[in-house]
Amino acid sequence: MQAAITVTPEELPEVLLHVAVVRPVFLWGAPGIGKSSLVRSFADSLGLECVTLLGTQLAPEDLIGVPQIVDGRSRFAPPVSIARDTPYCLFLDELNASSPEVQKAFYSLILDRRIGEYELPAGSVVIGAGNRATDNALARPMASALVNRLVHVHLRASASDWLRWAAGAGIHGLVLDYLRNRPDHLWTAPPKTEEPFSSPRSWHMLSDALHSYGDGISDETLRVLAFGTLSASHASSFRAFVKTVRNAFGLDAILKGDAGWPAAAEDRDLLYFLAETFRARLVKELAADKASASPAARQLAHRGKALLVQLAEISLEIAQIVIATDDDGNAVLPSWFLVEVTRDLPRLVAARA
Repeated sequence: MQAAITVTPEELPEVLLHVAVVRPVFLWGAPGIGKSSLVRSFADSLGLECVTLLGTQLAPEDLIGVPQIVDGRSRFAPPVSIARDTPYCLFLDELNASSPEVQKAFYSLILDRRIGEYELPAGSVVIGAGNRATDNALARPMASALVNRLVHVHLRASASDWLRWAAGAGIHGLVLDYLRNRPDHLWTAPPKTEEPFSSPRSWHMLSDALHSYGDGISDETLRVLAFGTLSASHASSFRAFVKTVRNAFGLDAILKGDAGWPAAAEDRDLLYFLAETFRARLVKELAADKASASPAARQLAHRGKALLVQLAEISLEIAQIVIATDDDGNAVLPSWFLVEVTRDLPRLVAARA
């Protein structure tokens, strides 16, 4: 299921506060963006215990219970994990990954808030969550009867929300500093092959591993960890970022003229990272209209053209990355800057064409 209307992690609690208390909610989102932790945090905010049931690990009888004979009649005894006397948050994780039989068993629990003769205590909330089939995750179609029993909310990853949370959650400083510079690397769409990909969860895992190793971690170990948790391009970029931090070698020094582009073959990953950071700086600070550009932006544009010449002398391919269009062929940098580049650096533009 896809939706054009989405909410961020920061917006979600208020939505749940007004909706989940009156109707069951289903939370859609890509793997690793924090659906489960957000639901648990929401339950904590209400003072409710969060009881999690994993749809992929359930059979119908795990919900319906087992039959017992009471006064000569059979009745189903619901499991102790569900049958509670005080209000709680029932979190049905991976609901749309469960079998059709399990999904059917959820019908009455979701709509009528009861299983057999047991009814959820007043004040309880029911929240489901699952991944989308487009995320190459385990997901089964939900029957229309089940879809129609839920209010559907679509969650998207938000770098600003995650960074605000991470600043107080003990996330490793290198991870925080990197994502402050490259917030677009927080999440990437899951690949169609079995390989790591970047997500808030994978960055958290990398942070935990970095804390475990401590400051003395070697470059090779860092490489193993980064490529074991992140998308390959992000892992390479993160490794280069750490190298710049360790060697006090950053873009600001290059912009000021205190350092030059790294030209050694073994620093090619560092050169890619610095070029991408340079591109991001230009995109952020150059105004769309030259007339409204500040003196600082004009100075950056002038210095940027000189640096592009120097970069092209080391690697024309990497220099072209700085002025490249996006995936749809649209210009990313301001047109007035590209016009000046075309005029002053014809070799670079001709090679790009």
